[in-house]
Amino acid sequence: MEIVKISEDKGKYMPLLLVGDEEEAMIMRYLPRGELFVMRDGENALCAAVVTDEGSGTAELKNISVAPEHQRRGHGRAMMEFIERHCRGRGFSELILGTGETPQTLGFYESCGYSVFRRERDFFTKNYSRPIIDNGVLLRDMIYLKKKL
Repeated sequence: MEIVKISEDKGKYMPLLLVGDEEEAMIMRYLPRGELFVMRDGENALCAAVVTDEGSGTAELKNISVAPEHQRRGHGRAMMEFIERHCRGRGFSELILGTGETPQTLGFYESCGYSVFRRERDFFTKNYSRPIIDNGVLLRDMIYLKKKL
C-alpha cells in the first residue's frame, strides 16, 4: 500500500470522497484548493483525505473517506497519521477538523488525540440539500476538533 498526492483529475475520486461528505457541491467548495491524498493498493483506492491551509499555522482536514469494503481495518487511522506527519512537515502547528455528532465518529477522532473545541449549530441542516443521517443519527451541528502538531 502507498499514499500518494493527487494533483490532477481530483474528480476521479469523487465516489470515494462522497463516503466522507455526502454532497458533491460541498466537496467542490474545498477540493480545488485542497491537497488530495489517496491510499491505494495497486490501482485500488482504499482511502482518501483532503487537507486545506487555513492560515496562521492551521491546517484543516476537510474530508477523510474509507471505501466501505475496507473500513475497520486501520486505513483511516493510518491516513490520519500520514496527514499529521505531512502537516507537521509543512510547518503547521495544529490540525482541525469538523464532523457530525455521532459517538462512533467522535470516538475515533478522540482516540487519535483530538479534542472538541467548537460547535457550529445547525451546520448540516443549513448547508446540505437533504437530511444527513450517519449511523442512525440525524446530523445537525458541526463539531470541530483539533490537535496540536
